[in-house]
Amino acid sequence: MSVVKVIELLAQSEQSWEDATKKALQEASRTIRGIKSIYVKDFQAIVEDGQITHYRVNVKVSFTVDSSGGGGSGEPAG
Repeated sequence: MSVVKVIELLAQSEQSWEDATKKALQEASRTIRGIKSIYVKDFQAIVEDGQITHYRVNVKVSFTVDSSGGGGSGEPAG
């Protein structure tokens, strides 16, 4: 039986919401294996002097958890 765990992350970019989403996935991938999906829950933009200066996303990352106890998916990478 497969178990999926979901974590919530916040990420920010000076370029775009897409870039912020990629940064969230990149950071999660440093310590989590078996990532299956990323869902953007919320968008936010920081405005200074009438211009968007930062794009922020709140994402949910889903990954499989290895319940066999032998490492693998869901265990820290590296």
